[in-house]
Amino acid sequence: MYSSDGDFLIVPQTGTLLVKTEFGCLRVPPKEVLIVPRGCKFSLDVEEGKGRGWLSELYKGHFAIPDLGPIGANGLANERDFCAPVAAYDAEQGVEWTIVNRFMGKVFEYKQDHSPYDVVAWHGNYYPFKYDLTKFCTMGSISFDHPDPSIFTVLTAQTDDPGQAALDFVIFPPRWLVQEKTFRPPYYHRNCMTEFMGNISGTYDAKEAGFGPGASSLHSMMTGHGPEAEVFEKASNAPLAPSKTPEDSIAFMFETCYMLKLTDYAMKEASLDKNYRQCWANL
Repeated sequence: MYSSDGDFLIVPQTGTLLVKTEFGCLRVPPKEVLIVPRGCKFSLDVEEGKGRGWLSELYKGHFAIPDLGPIGANGLANERDFCAPVAAYDAEQGVEWTIVNRFMGKVFEYKQDHSPYDVVAWHGNYYPFKYDLTKFCTMGSISFDHPDPSIFTVLTAQTDDPGQAALDFVIFPPRWLVQEKTFRPPYYHRNCMTEFMGNISGTYDAKEAGFGPGASSLHSMMTGHGPEAEVFEKASNAPLAPSKTPEDSIAFMFETCYMLKLTDYAMKEASLDKNYRQCWANL
């Protein structure tokens, strides 16, 4: 398939993706992400037979590494750690293929009698790629207070308004917490951005119960949110010695300046936590 509408960013949570593209092949296990630019044909299979995860489609611009500013030359997602496809091509002829195309929000298909992966050689800088989230070089405070969570941005796609992202891909990986005189979990806030979060593995530090691996949450713009009551109580009374979030924990966030509309499936058929807001009841 391919999309004429936008770039795909795919986050596997279980199951290793086997990806075939016009440019070659990629193997993408959990804790890695796949980016397929608009117009690039690709197929997905799962090594273990089944899997699940998340997918975003970016309709404006393309993903890029954020400007590091005063961080300097190195840090966050380093360019050297992004991987291009391994060269491969398919010379198969006389076998029918069905090509699926997303166009203007709808799905079309056509058939052809040869493999779409018959590109023998290519050059350029427009191709699918993957990134290993465990190679993210995390930055944070080594004195007091919190930097904005944008410090955890892996990839961004900016709008025409400076500082306004059509989509940021942000992660919360294992990291040391050493701030003094500071409430260390994410602070309570309202945001001009819409935040969609997913938990890839382990326990998320702001919500230890009810947000296990595979779970998702949506906090729409200007909606107040923050750590659950139990996390607030624990963090407010914990000694401020250096500590590290669990080694197996990694969550992510799709953050956008746009409002997100929920599908009927999300509202009526998906497994919903209808008591979610009660996690703040005892604050």
